[in-house]
Amino acid sequence: MTPNLETRLGPRALRLVETIAREGSLLRAGQSVGLSQSAVTKALQDIEATCGLQLFERTNRGVRTTPYGEVLVAHARLILTQLRHAGQELADLQSGAGGRVAVGTLVSAAVALLPAAIAEVQATRPNLTVKIVEGTNDTLLPLLRSGELDLVVGRLPALSSGQGIAEEVLCDDYAQIVVRSGHPLLARPALALGDLLDWRWILPREETSLRRQIEEAFRLQGLPPPSYGVESVSVLANRALILRSDYLAVWPVQLARAEAERGLVEILPIALPTTARPIGISTRREGRLSPAAALLIAALRQEAG
Repeated sequence: MTPNLETRLGPRALRLVETIAREGSLLRAGQSVGLSQSAVTKALQDIEATCGLQLFERTNRGVRTTPYGEVLVAHARLILTQLRHAGQELADLQSGAGGRVAVGTLVSAAVALLPAAIAEVQATRPNLTVKIVEGTNDTLLPLLRSGELDLVVGRLPALSSGQGIAEEVLCDDYAQIVVRSGHPLLARPALALGDLLDWRWILPREETSLRRQIEEAFRLQGLPPPSYGVESVSVLANRALILRSDYLAVWPVQLARAEAERGLVEILPIALPTTARPIGISTRREGRLSPAAALLIAALRQEAG
């Protein structure tokens, strides 16, 4: 039976476990924390004895976590991140700084919603530091779970984010097909999805919800999924490709409209109802929000409203 770990494992032990998992080697872990390999081995043996479980398997290439080790490492990362955040928050309070918040964002929220909320908060709290990490749900949600991010804002995943993640809907979103100004398709009097199959596309990565929704739109009309020459979620790279060639791309409506207003792209008059998804906020269900994170969430709610 696993003992009461809160009285048996301190931050130093948790840091060592996390470092071993990250480095995949007792030697490299020791170099990272300033200990010899023998000292790391002895410390790990003590930790495993305390847990009554094998946390790492030794291999000819180093070490790898067991299922028990994966559980402890996940909790260790969250605890260590929370301790680091606690130190930052105390220092901010002592110095009178505006605090810090780390937010993950998807393209759908990065164009207008998040920048407007940040500007609103910093207008009254100018010393607030905001760290923005852009990505997709498959990369951002693990960072949220580990405590590296305070919240994620963007299109909520079609499937559940899993245990421990709370989701709050802010507003609706959908995607539109965009091309460069002067694209040959714009001269056609009527367009349907079937007319687009002969063109090259820039599509999101296969593991993203938006990619699955785009392909579903074609399947519902008895069509094969579009062929693609580029798989990317980089707004800058995708924009440059569209402006240089005849690629088609699918962008969240906020991004499509913003770029169309600047005259950089045009929106094709073809609806993609399968891409309709709400934009929302994801947070750790049991996590404590810092005052700075709570302020940003309040501003996001106001902007979405």
